[in-house]
Amino acid sequence: DGLRGDILIDIGCGPTIHQLLSACEHFQEIIALDYTDQNRRELEKWLKNEAGAFDWVPVVKYICELEGDRDKWAEKQEKLRKKVKQVLKCDVTKANPTGSVSLPPADCIVSTLCLEAACKDLPTFCSALRNIGTLVKRGGHLVMVTALGDTYYTFNKQVFSCLRLEKHEVEEAVAAAGFEVKFSEAQPYAVDNDRMDFRGVLSLVARRCPSAT
Repeated sequence: DGLRGDILIDIGCGPTIHQLLSACEHFQEIIALDYTDQNRRELEKWLKNEAGAFDWVPVVKYICELEGDRDKWAEKQEKLRKKVKQVLKCDVTKANPTGSVSLPPADCIVSTLCLEAACKDLPTFCSALRNIGTLVKRGGHLVMVTALGDTYYTFNKQVFSCLRLEKHEVEEAVAAAGFEVKFSEAQPYAVDNDRMDFRGVLSLVARRCPSAT
């Protein structure tokens, strides 16, 4: 709400679009970054409306309903397809996350459920935040959704590790990366689920300090 501009970069987009459905109304160009080839390929299938692409229509309709007009779902899908201009490889553990590819400074970067899965320990998490912070212009914003208290998650019976984080650790790491936290809210998660063990989800918005290097 209130965040807008020319360029939005989604860091660790995965094979998903839900995190961009509202954002596409407020930014002119979206660049999606992810580490795995499979995720990027799945996203590109949807963007190109290829056969076999995942059907996001129920989710798009739900988001449109939250925004006040469920019937605009088809229009929103096409708007998002047009606004995602690039889908690129990204490694948040590298000083330059996009390698040799140079990107224009973003007005906003979004990262949802990414860094805690990509980082093995808290110092790596702090370093990753500094790395992705270089992609946003001074005065620009960072929007994060982070799992709290999570040590693992499963998919297709395969177990993946996750960095166990507390709210204050995330906030301190964001501040150390040159951002001023503007909004931070943790919502508890108490559902009994053997696919993961997280205890809450943190939603955070921060502004990159004008003097940040």
